[in-house]
Amino acid sequence: MSTDTSRLDSGASPGSAGSIPDTRERSKTLTPPRWLGQAGEPLVIVGEIFRLGFQVFAMAIKQPYGYWADTRDQCYSALKLCWFPMAVATFAFGFGAPGLSGGAIFHIFGIPSRLGSFFQFASIREFAPFIDGMVVAGVVGTAVTADLGARKIREELDAMEVLGVDPIRSLVIPRVLSITFMTAIFDIMALIMGLISGYLAAGPVFGADLPAYTASLYDLLNVPDVIGSLAKAACFGLVIGVVSCYMGLNVKGGSIGVGRAVNQSVVIAFAGVWIVNFVFTSMLLGLSPSLYVFK
Repeated sequence: MSTDTSRLDSGASPGSAGSIPDTRERSKTLTPPRWLGQAGEPLVIVGEIFRLGFQVFAMAIKQPYGYWADTRDQCYSALKLCWFPMAVATFAFGFGAPGLSGGAIFHIFGIPSRLGSFFQFASIREFAPFIDGMVVAGVVGTAVTADLGARKIREELDAMEVLGVDPIRSLVIPRVLSITFMTAIFDIMALIMGLISGYLAAGPVFGADLPAYTASLYDLLNVPDVIGSLAKAACFGLVIGVVSCYMGLNVKGGSIGVGRAVNQSVVIAFAGVWIVNFVFTSMLLGLSPSLYVFK
């Protein structure tokens, strides 16, 4: 018995009998240069978020098993939380912004039936994945941060590490994967609701008929835009999942700290979605110049 105790106290290797995994390496935080002062703290947070993302990716690829059941359960939870807010948000935004505003411009030129081609640009390429990411970050991302933050302040994560269970693999990977998958799936709902709202704006409001609306839509509808919309939504989900999990794992200050972490996760996730949207759209249009053409 004394031998085992001395082995644990001396920090035995994870593979030795009677030892526990050494998680001290994960708990290390990056430190900014002194000359940056407090201005370097955001850079530290961004660096640690990237490090957590790479760690999740490496662990998921290295051992792609053991977390799919939890991922399925998390997907179901995200579906219950998000389907109604997603449908309402995408329909209302599509009807109000590109529908009424864009339809008014097309009506001035006497071509309200061409609103379908405008919705190919507005809804499929930009608004649907963007609103999708905003809703997922505000609903699912906050729930994940609050859940992990509550576990953190109750010291459940420390207890898991003492028992030899890796919180990253058990809690973070299923949540990141589920948010990534479901954000891409929700984008399909966002596309459908956006196109329906566009037709309701073009038809009853501005007098365009369904055949003309769908014909103008199909004139510009193409595979790169649809695949790009789904891929962009998946990238949004990946950013939201990693940011939400990071903020939940690093909660400090008790229950007040959980609320602060939830607010910070929303702000950081929104900023990440905006940056990814700009970079992804620029790359998509740069690689496919034909997408600039308006028929």
